[in-house]
Amino acid sequence: MELIETLEWRYATKKYSSRKVADDILERIITAINLSASSVGIQPYKILVIENQDVRKQLSAYSLNPQITESSHLLIFAAFDSINQATIENYVALIAREREIPVESLSVFRKKALNRLLLNTDEENLIWATKQAYIALGTALIAAAAEKVDTTPMEGFQAEHFDELLGLKEKGLKSVALMAVGYRDEERDTNAHLKKVRWPMEDFVETIK
Repeated sequence: MELIETLEWRYATKKYSSRKVADDILERIITAINLSASSVGIQPYKILVIENQDVRKQLSAYSLNPQITESSHLLIFAAFDSINQATIENYVALIAREREIPVESLSVFRKKALNRLLLNTDEENLIWATKQAYIALGTALIAAAAEKVDTTPMEGFQAEHFDELLGLKEKGLKSVALMAVGYRDEERDTNAHLKKVRWPMEDFVETIK
């Protein structure tokens, strides 16, 4: 499908079938998320892929979203709860290794683009990291649609309980958004055949020349 047709096809799926997303398709979606835009490229978040039904049933107790258990997979976007010197040094080392350049050549980049993060509080950096995770969530929705895979972006969950069940605090992470992945059940999902509603372009876009 062309991009616009793909986006018109996509909607927030309410009811999923029992059909599973194949591993290779899921891998492509995850790869697309990994390639998503991120401020200075640091990607201050991780993706958890939850397939285990027992774990998802436990998580569902802290959310009103039935898609958590009904979908093929559940993706959790978990933001870094802080940015420290080690975070920065690890990222700089990764750049040097991947680009095969001396770490020392990145000193200006480290100072201008990264060390400023150390001036923020943990709360400020968490807000920033959460925004970065949401950019990745947008990429994930489009990537899945390109694969003709249905998704549901979700908030509406008790993050502190998710974090506790998944041991995220010990990993320096906080769950900030969810995305169910699977295939729509067109018979049970009343939204499957509804026309997508968006503001007309003349109301949505203002061009300043």
